[in-house]
Amino acid sequence: MPKIPVILVGGFLGAGKTTLIQAATEKLAAQGKRVGVVTNDQAENLVDTATLARPGLPIQEVSGGCFCCHFDDLVWAMDRLVEADMPDVLIGEPVGSCTDLSATVLQPMKQLLADRYETTPFSVLVDATHFKDALGKDDQHRFPENVIYIYRKQLEEADVIVLNKDDVLLSCELAQLEDSLRREFSQAMVMTISALKGTGVDVWLHHVLSASGAGRTITDVDYDVYADGEAALGWLNAAVQLQGKQDTDWKGLCQNFMQAMQREFREAAAEIAHLKLHLTAGGSTVTANLTGNREEPSIRGAINGSLGEARLLLNVRANIDPARLRSITEQCLQRVTGEAIRLVWDEIRSFAPARPEPTHRFEKVV
Repeated sequence: MPKIPVILVGGFLGAGKTTLIQAATEKLAAQGKRVGVVTNDQAENLVDTATLARPGLPIQEVSGGCFCCHFDDLVWAMDRLVEADMPDVLIGEPVGSCTDLSATVLQPMKQLLADRYETTPFSVLVDATHFKDALGKDDQHRFPENVIYIYRKQLEEADVIVLNKDDVLLSCELAQLEDSLRREFSQAMVMTISALKGTGVDVWLHHVLSASGAGRTITDVDYDVYADGEAALGWLNAAVQLQGKQDTDWKGLCQNFMQAMQREFREAAAEIAHLKLHLTAGGSTVTANLTGNREEPSIRGAINGSLGEARLLLNVRANIDPARLRSITEQCLQRVTGEAIRLVWDEIRSFAPARPEPTHRFEKVV
């Protein structure tokens, strides 16, 4: 039986990993390939899993911590996908605040799972609009230095750096960013795509599925700084039932909620890393993403008709205390729903990620 290639798509929160995976699964399916996906988060009720879910695309979710700390769960998820669906390709999306994946995931896979899985060059996605903010020299970073440390370490271990959102910058700006990435992270190949529009995705897929040399670099990681960087981020996952007393404009409600959250975070002088939601009503879906306090929310989909009930999955990652994050989120949702909609919270968790404790960590490249 041929080995199944495994594509890991890393990158910081809000880089567009889920959008890229969605585009990649569609392109692979058009080629007649069966694909399985493993999503990953610090807690349950992950918007990414709901966003990617569609008929013919099997998904497993590893929650409660990143792949590196739940390596056995990752292997279990991949094996279940293979047993149940016999995919030709597997794609994994690690937690956006996770790094050191070459040492803790790719090397163990190469040594321990070489009989059935083939690791592909490790891709790290970069939001072109945030790169200069993250690694610029003007000390005007959106996040504290221990968070930027994680961002930098992700790029240092990449086999392929994928510069995303080429549709929002001028070609001369993109060329400057590409040159900067190649100079500073010379171990990696650099390519540019638009995950949303699908441009460049075929080229990226061809490269990772045909090139050799997965996990070529292991970086030195200070786990004290790494843990402090993750702990600086508040994390919220929630599932809530929205029960309207009358028909509701659900897409408009999502827009209003995003804008209310932006206002509150600006006033709190706290930065949103990624806010995403998935709302379903009557079999239709609205998804929304926000990757900064001053950016326009991206809202896709539509609800057919103005139905009175909906279910909302909500994920927020931000540079703020978890208790304050929960308070802001609950207040904003209550404000935009008002008395016309009853909120029934199925689950809400707000926390800071625990210190990473990898199952394995290899010191040398296998």
